[in-house]
Amino acid sequence: MRRVHVTVRGRVQGVGYRWSTRLVAEREQVTGWVRNRDDGTVEAELQGEPERLDAVLAWMAEGPPGSVVEARDVADLEPMESSGFDVR
Repeated sequence: MRRVHVTVRGRVQGVGYRWSTRLVAEREQVTGWVRNRDDGTVEAELQGEPERLDAVLAWMAEGPPGSVVEARDVADLEPMESSGFDVR
């Protein structure tokens, strides 16, 4: 099990990025949350099997149509009990 904190920069608000992230995470059986930040970035914490988590992270580097991902920072965290996926 792997857990990460992700910050995505670029044109990632107002383009369905959070909702699309939720769909991809649920498809890959990854738990966690995603939210917009006041500085225009999107922040997320994700947890799942490494291969499935990597698939979500790869998608987050591209984002949905209409988004422009300029940078994505990923930091590992200690795994913890987690279920479901929230859009905050």
